Amino acid sequence: MKRIGEAVRMAQGKLIVRSPDESYPDLGTEIVDENLDGVGTVVSVFGPVERPYLAVLADHDRPALLIGSPLYART
Repeated sequence: MKRIGEAVRMAQGKLIVRSPDESYPDLGTEIVDENLDGVGTVVSVFGPVERPYLAVLADHDRPALLIGSPLYART
């Protein structure tokens, strides 16, 4: 399990995650919360190369509750 960043907001029905550095998971990677509960999958990467944003298509029933929470890539 690798930390991918923190959920910062919702946009167009997707959870937006800010990466802490230039590394990020591949598209289609499954994302989990700190309890290893499934959150969704990465569908897009955008923004600055140094700290990109990830758009996560959420499987979670209330993804807005995850804003401010650290998220992880299931490896």
